[in-house]
Amino acid sequence: MKSLTAALGLIAPVLAGLRFPCSTLTFQRLDPVVQPGSNPSAHVHHIVGGNAFNATMTGDVSQRATCTTCQMAEDFSNYWTATLYFKNPTNGSYHRVPVVPVQPLLGNSNGAEGGITVYYTQFDLSKDNLKQQPIKSFQPGFRMTVGSPTKTSQPQIGLRYQCLQGNNRGAEMPDFPTKPCSGGLFTTHHFPACWDGKNLDSPDHQSHMYNTIKLDGFTNAPACPSSHPVRVPQVTYETTWDTTKFNSMWPSGGPNPFVWSFEGSGYGTHADYMFGWKGDALQRAMDKSECFYDGCGSITKQAMATANQCTIKDMVHEETVGWLTQLPRMD
Repeated sequence: MKSLTAALGLIAPVLAGLRFPCSTLTFQRLDPVVQPGSNPSAHVHHIVGGNAFNATMTGDVSQRATCTTCQMAEDFSNYWTATLYFKNPTNGSYHRVPVVPVQPLLGNSNGAEGGITVYYTQFDLSKDNLKQQPIKSFQPGFRMTVGSPTKTSQPQIGLRYQCLQGNNRGAEMPDFPTKPCSGGLFTTHHFPACWDGKNLDSPDHQSHMYNTIKLDGFTNAPACPSSHPVRVPQVTYETTWDTTKFNSMWPSGGPNPFVWSFEGSGYGTHADYMFGWKGDALQRAMDKSECFYDGCGSITKQAMATANQCTIKDMVHEETVGWLTQLPRMD
């Protein structure tokens, strides 16, 4: 996949969808989708978005949130992934890897703290195709996951790693890189874009969705099947993990020393999504033709300095950063 900088240069000015930063809300061992009510959950997550985030979340979370770490002020959704750790090859101790904002940032995005970049695309990054394919927003209470921590072989298309070297993101890979990355580790999580139109969730948090994406990158998903006929926005997360400070501790020729907070295979990369847009804000943006970044002004933006003030309390009360003798996890 081309770097986004190059891609934007090639496809401007006809761009489609939303792209915006969300600063980090918290690192905690909570997962209200897969393990609702559990405190703690199985492993540490990196969480962004609205401050309604809790061990148990039902109904319209936008009605309970009072702030969000996302630049789009009407987006109280929550977005989270597993957390990356460095495992010291010498003594086996663990250190949480910092998160830095994804580059390049778009207008007035400077000031984001850690976090992820979120995309909602209607077709791909260059067009929307709304006349042939209208997009229906998610509904209050909707949630989904992509990937699985138990995966031990190649994951689905769209769950990828890239080894950053300067401004070059490099090739998309299904597993951790085998050598140090001078610019950090870049991870991408593309969610399915076909919904059954009925269920806000499913027992495995994935069956109510259907993946028709065949290629990596921001490519159009082929037509939805009759079992999942409703086309919804293609949600994508991008995260930059600052692995650079650990490169000197990676022995030359040694195996990859980075692990997810569940310490399974790199193929186990996964992500969770809980919808929380206010009212019809997301639908308004998805109805706009060839609008990129903020839905042609259809969504209210807030300064990242304001977004960064949104916080939640520590509900688990355990150390997740610094050198740890073991990962915070449930065995």
